[in-house]
Amino acid sequence: MSTSEVACTYAALILYNDGIAITAEKIVQLLKVVNVHVESYWPSLFAKLAEKRNIDDLIMNVGFGSGGAVDVSAPVGGAAAVTPTPAAEEKKEEPKEESDDDMGFSLFD
Repeated sequence: MSTSEVACTYAALILYNDGIAITAEKIVQLLKVVNVHVESYWPSLFAKLAEKRNIDDLIMNVGFGSGGAVDVSAPVGGAAAVTPTPAAEEKKEEPKEESDDDMGFSLFD
């Protein structure tokens, strides 16, 4: 992640925390106050992200990728059970190491 991305991320979080609308102009103002220079396209990208996504959801779901799903269901008896779905179970296969014989040549040919 570049310095510009980090600076815009912090600026957007500061604006969100203070209840100020996250706009490109506000991000630029905040970055000027702290004397941080970023490429001109970063503030507008972060402002567009803030328009389309809920910042609360982004903060609460940090670290959750689009990887496998987990099925959380409550059985009739009471306590909730967490069972990973087959998509969440990863098959761990070791990558096969290629040898010179596999490529059709060797070091001393």
